[in-house]
Amino acid sequence: MADEAQPGYAAALVELEAIIEELDDDGIDIDLLGTKVARAAELIKLCRDRIAGARVQVDRVVASLEGVEPDES
Repeated sequence: MADEAQPGYAAALVELEAIIEELDDDGIDIDLLGTKVARAAELIKLCRDRIAGARVQVDRVVASLEGVEPDES
């Protein structure tokens, strides 16, 4: 899937929650079950990747701040 076609973290989480609700329903169409589970797995991976990316960014910012002396004015 192309990057521009992927939802953002918040949208992915909303879609994932909707899929989970559908999967909790005993009346889910068995023909759609595999597709829904596969999509949920894609969304979980996307969310984990976004969290990991944010963690790297935060670590970089913190590391750059560690080298800065506090302003004593």
